[in-house]
Amino acid sequence: MLQIDHIHFYVEDAQKWRDWFVYCLGFQVINNGIFPSLSHHQKSLHTCTEVVKSGTVCFLLSSPILPTSPVAEFLRQHPPGVADVAFAVDNVEALTAKAISNGAKILQPLQNAGFCQYAKIAGWGGLNHTLMTRNQEKIAEVENSLYRAITAIDHLVLNVGVGELETAVNWYQKIFDFQPQQSFQIKTDRSGLHSQVMISPHGNIQLPINEPASPSSQIQEFLDVNRGAGIQHIALMIPDLVNAISRFRGAGLSFLSVPQNYYFQLQQRHKFSLSTEELQAISDQEILVDWHEDAPLGELLLQIFSQPIFSEPTFFFEFIERRSLARGFGEGNFLALFQAIEREQIKRGFVSS
Repeated sequence: MLQIDHIHFYVEDAQKWRDWFVYCLGFQVINNGIFPSLSHHQKSLHTCTEVVKSGTVCFLLSSPILPTSPVAEFLRQHPPGVADVAFAVDNVEALTAKAISNGAKILQPLQNAGFCQYAKIAGWGGLNHTLMTRNQEKIAEVENSLYRAITAIDHLVLNVGVGELETAVNWYQKIFDFQPQQSFQIKTDRSGLHSQVMISPHGNIQLPINEPASPSSQIQEFLDVNRGAGIQHIALMIPDLVNAISRFRGAGLSFLSVPQNYYFQLQQRHKFSLSTEELQAISDQEILVDWHEDAPLGELLLQIFSQPIFSEPTFFFEFIERRSLARGFGEGNFLALFQAIEREQIKRGFVSS
């Protein structure tokens, strides 16, 4: 079974970002001894690594101490962001052999650390994938001491270059047995994108892959600034989104704005089911709402998107609540998100108003 084990960010100051995740998002700091692949970093003293966790979400944050650090090399080529999406797999040896047979580049051959085996392969752009088979139960979920907010990763989104979408889809299909699900074609007067949603065999990982459909596309801006393909955003699942976003705003996190007429248009849709009080609370926090027209009443998808968290307009977080096990990716919200990012592009002068 394929699952996300952890996600590794390469940043300029790991301790600063550790504190940011704790203060802004309610993560907790945990011991990084459960990650044997970090032992080389620790022994060499060229890299500082912190580990934070919330629910099943585990983030590694590494920054360079010396110019010889692999993090320093990454940051010479890319802005801060996701360097590695680590997968927990049933048999890392078999999957590594399969990756080799399908032409994947092996960055770190199979290692045995006693309680786990791991290897690392190259993905897209600066993105890598660590493959891990743990010989003991995965570390327990973290119950946040202040409040239980983020519980799991809902999905993560990969941006690839023009003409790479089909190749990327085939690569994840051949190596990890991901299967294509929905596809989206988003277009406005200014720009567009193509997106193909991939899902792992047991449905544990959802991976939309985007490519730009115009030179002014937000995907192309990401690729230009990131200097290659990479993870654009990670969607984090929250059971009580309205209250959590209020807390996140209070801690200083900024979000993409939503025009108020969005909520007027929302009320005109078939099967609108929010009470006046719920709609007011949702609009106060500028949260997007979507549902399938043929779904039972109460199946709602609530979504909100942060501003880019680093200094460059690359990586951001999505926060998502699925009421009554609502499915999908907010097809009705996809265009609203695209337009919200376009408004930010206009402010930066990347696209004309």
